Amino acid sequence: MGPLLFAPYAEHVAKRVAVLRPERILETAAGTGIGTRAVNEALPEAEVIATDVNQAVVDFAAQHFQSEHVTFETADAQKLPFDDQSFDLVLCLFGIMFFPDKVRANAEARRVLRPGGRYMLVTFNRLDLNPVPKAAGEAVGTLFPEDPRYMVRGPFSYTDPALVEEHLRSAGFDNIELETIELSSVVSAQQGARGIVLGSPFRAEIERLDPSALERATAAVEHALQPWDGTSAPMSAHIATAAR
Repeated sequence: MGPLLFAPYAEHVAKRVAVLRPERILETAAGTGIGTRAVNEALPEAEVIATDVNQAVVDFAAQHFQSEHVTFETADAQKLPFDDQSFDLVLCLFGIMFFPDKVRANAEARRVLRPGGRYMLVTFNRLDLNPVPKAAGEAVGTLFPEDPRYMVRGPFSYTDPALVEEHLRSAGFDNIELETIELSSVVSAQQGARGIVLGSPFRAEIERLDPSALERATAAVEHALQPWDGTSAPMSAHIATAAR
């Protein structure tokens, strides 16, 4: 799923980060390290500490990425185990929508930033502007019509830029830039279906409803993604940059 939904924005954000030339970077909700890798390639000499609350994905990222300037640690973005004013930049790429207390996570990012440091977060725009995950969610929804739609409850639950800005201001930031960036991604229907169904939190949702439904769900999503197979599909996300 990473190459399909996250890699285009990871590369875009890494270019922005490189312009700022931070020497010490903290990444929260780093997952398997897609954003980490892009930032390291853009700024190979910068120290990067990539964190996630899930020990399993931290272990996976550490095993599959080696750099003397990058370390992976388990940490909750809402309660960071780092000193005040100890980073030049904090990055959160498609993670904040899953934080129970977004204002607290923003405040923690501000706490660990040095004066003049930047906090950069990325969250999806509306689901109807991201046709691949929309089609995938609808395909699985046909198998479980009685269940509320996961895409709206999960990764697309934080799409209002006004709310993003409000939460940043509530955390103490007042110098905020917020942009909506539209990119595209090349789709493989087969690989995309496997990634979305088997390689994301969507899997747990499906297994909760019916542990035997993963194969059917994967087939349904692959069929739904056929219109984009081998071609590019549009994507839309918000990028907020807040200065301490």
